[in-house]
Amino acid sequence: MALILASASPRRQELLRGLDLSFAVMTADIDETMDSSRSAEAEVARICRAKADAILPLVSEEDVVITADTVVCVDDCILGKPADEQDAVRMLRLLSGRTHQVRTGVTVCTKTRAVTEVETTDVRFRDLSEREILAYVKTGEPMDKAGSYGIQGRAAIFAEGLDGDYFNVMGLPLCRLTRMLRQFGIPVLGEAETR
Repeated sequence: MALILASASPRRQELLRGLDLSFAVMTADIDETMDSSRSAEAEVARICRAKADAILPLVSEEDVVITADTVVCVDDCILGKPADEQDAVRMLRLLSGRTHQVRTGVTVCTKTRAVTEVETTDVRFRDLSEREILAYVKTGEPMDKAGSYGIQGRAAIFAEGLDGDYFNVMGLPLCRLTRMLRQFGIPVLGEAETR
């Protein structure tokens, strides 16, 4: 049995390594376009399940696959990765001085069983000046991140507080993921549930 993380995200790989689990990395090439008529929770669940469905034909019967998809939401609007610098500036202006939600869908599955769950964390940003928004965007850091920021990087100075799983904001809710992995018999810190 192999554990497979279906994600090219270096942040997700780093977080999973922190659990002392041995895993391989594969990437799913799917259309990640969100349907704006559906809820963010439904869409991240759908996308992470679609990633799993793309990977499952490539793995063996007993392999366990992990997929995830993260979005930032404000005013019922889904903020994915920015299209360009202007889009990143627009998103950061929207988040300035407000509380927003980070939602991550996680699927853990084998060829015969799948569990998909969604974690939500509230993040409160302080008021951001136009100068610091522009300076942050110029670093390039926001360009591959949902909502145009990485809380583990320079944007840490924007967040006044959060309610929920910090690691969810980085793209992989470790507390929830650990419970899910244990349902598949994968021990984390020596604990495993039976299938």
